Amino acid sequence: MKIVTSLSFRGECREAFEFYARVLGGKITAAIPYGEGFPGMPIDPKYRDQLMHCWMDVGDQAIMGSDGIPQFAPGYDKDRNGFDVTLHTKDRDEAERWHRELSDGGTPTMPFAESPWSPGFGGLIDRFGVPWMVNTIPAEGWAPGQ
Repeated sequence: MKIVTSLSFRGECREAFEFYARVLGGKITAAIPYGEGFPGMPIDPKYRDQLMHCWMDVGDQAIMGSDGIPQFAPGYDKDRNGFDVTLHTKDRDEAERWHRELSDGGTPTMPFAESPWSPGFGGLIDRFGVPWMVNTIPAEGWAPGQ
């Protein structure tokens, strides 16, 4: 089984996924606009170039996304709440870079620093309004304050 987070955007899905691919080293394998969607699907022309489906592979994981439009995603224009996309790595420097780069143009919500469970942890909301947590997996025997 694979559980994949699907993110909704307000017209900036393509831009967001290109940014995530650069920061995380991912590969976008699908970016299908509404205009190329299901045959005969009624779509307002102003949404034809927005993404109906986007998929990015990152290692053995993936993230999915789309641009929410009113007829298919009521509430798409509301703030995101109640979830975070969480990244885990054993490499503290990599985690700190992810936190720094994903924060660019966004808002750090928790500075990247040691936590009771990790040698490096931080939170942020990126410039697209997506909340993230970045966590360093501690080495065996690690304890806070070492």
